Amino acid sequence: MSKTIVIVGFGPGISTGVAEKFGAQGFKVALVGRTKDRLTAGVAALKAKGIEAAEFVADASDPAAIRGAIAKARTQLGPIATIQWNAYGAGEGGDLLTASPDEVAGVFNVAIVGLLAAVQEALPDLKAAKDGAVLITNGAFGDLDPQVDGYATSTKNMGLALANGAKHKLVGLLSARLKDEGVYVGEVMIAGSIKGTAWAGENAIDPAVVGNKFWELFQGRKELGVRLS
Repeated sequence: MSKTIVIVGFGPGISTGVAEKFGAQGFKVALVGRTKDRLTAGVAALKAKGIEAAEFVADASDPAAIRGAIAKARTQLGPIATIQWNAYGAGEGGDLLTASPDEVAGVFNVAIVGLLAAVQEALPDLKAAKDGAVLITNGAFGDLDPQVDGYATSTKNMGLALANGAKHKLVGLLSARLKDEGVYVGEVMIAGSIKGTAWAGENAIDPAVVGNKFWELFQGRKELGVRLS
């Protein structure tokens, strides 16, 4: 039976690497994001590689929209075997002492609320797959480390750091909750930049490396997470 991976927060970096890797392994690929043109281009690129793919426009911070996208993906592509959450709210709550309540809430709407909505909507499929998985992209701003906290503060990425920290905890909680249901939960934490993105640095990580790492976690189903730099 064919399987579908839903990738939320699709773009030219990590999510492209994941889409190509899982697609090459026989998965159908559902791309979810806010920008239709980007999704359309992503689907075309995957189809050119012989990968069945479809696009679904939805805002990761809107749980109803995410649930709707998951439901449409199931109808169009088949049962959801894997959720890959790549969405994040960069720029929101940059300075937590001046951020509005809505900005702070927005941080968690993407990192936690939207992610949970996706998992809840797909859960029957994830459990039925027997090897279902929730794969989460995270960033090293989530580390509980004085130097990291200082850097996140000075670069006005406090909201992103808060989201990453909460998401890191959620990985552990979901893993504990779903391990007896046959659903694997794993995280790749990125400590660096990614090739192909606007913020790529000199030693940026190739998206294919991240895609391969997620595939290794998916197959191994033992490690809670790995770190790439």
